[in-house]
Amino acid sequence: MSAGLAVHPNMTAAAPRPLPCGSVAVTLADDAAHLRRSGAMWLPAARSLVAGDLHLEKGSAYAARGQMLPPYDTADTLARLAAEVADLRPSQVILLGDTLHDGRAEGRLAPTDVGRLLDLAAAARLVWVIGNHDADGPRALPGEPVDQIAIGALILRHEPMPGPQPGEVAGHLHPCARVVARGRSVRRRCFVTDGARVVLPAFGAYAGGLNVRDAAFAPLFAGRPFVVALGGERAHAIGWGSLARD
Repeated sequence: MSAGLAVHPNMTAAAPRPLPCGSVAVTLADDAAHLRRSGAMWLPAARSLVAGDLHLEKGSAYAARGQMLPPYDTADTLARLAAEVADLRPSQVILLGDTLHDGRAEGRLAPTDVGRLLDLAAAARLVWVIGNHDADGPRALPGEPVDQIAIGALILRHEPMPGPQPGEVAGHLHPCARVVARGRSVRRRCFVTDGARVVLPAFGAYAGGLNVRDAAFAPLFAGRPFVVALGGERAHAIGWGSLARD
C-alpha cells in the first residue's frame, strides 16, 4: 500500500498479526499460516509453501490470438516462486491449480522455464492441484497431480466450495481489494479470509483480479471477512468496512 494511505482494519475475525518479514500471520481452523507479500502462503508447522493460479504461458496464449503481450510472464512468475523457495526452504510446494494457463501451455514453455520447474522439484516435493485451466495436469513436467490435499486441519483445493468449509484453502477467484481513502484509490491483489477459510490471490504475473466485494465471494463467508493486501514491502491486513467496489 502507499505509505500515505491510512487504513483502519476493524477486524471481526481472529486478529491478524504483522511479522518482521512483511507477512501477516493468521490462524486458519487452528493452524498457523503466514500470508506472504508475494501472494504465496506459508504453513510453518508443515513447512509447506502454497501458491495459486500461476497461469504459466498466459502471455503466449494471448499472442496466439493476436494480443501481443511481452512474453516474460512465465519467467517472472517462476523467478518469484523460486525466490520464495530459496527464502523459506520448504519441504513441499503446493501449486493450487491453474498452474498452466491452458492444455497446450506445457508445450510452449521455454527450456529455461522447464529447467526452473525441474530445479523446484529437486528442492522440494512438488504437488500440482488440478484446476479448471489445467484439468489434464502436467504431462512431462515433474510433480504429483492431485484433486486436493489435506495438511493438518486444512483442505487445499483449487475452487472454493459454497457454504461453510472450515479449513478450506482455495484459489480460482483471483481476489483483489480496492481501498479509497483521503481522495486516493489503491487496488491490490489480496488474500481474503474469515479465520475459517482463505482464498489466495493469483500468483501469476498476468493473472487478473476480481474485487472481493463481487457477488462471487458472498456464498463463502457467513460473517465479514478481512483481506490481506499485497504491498511492495509488506502485506497489509484491512477490514471489510474499508473496502470499496470497483
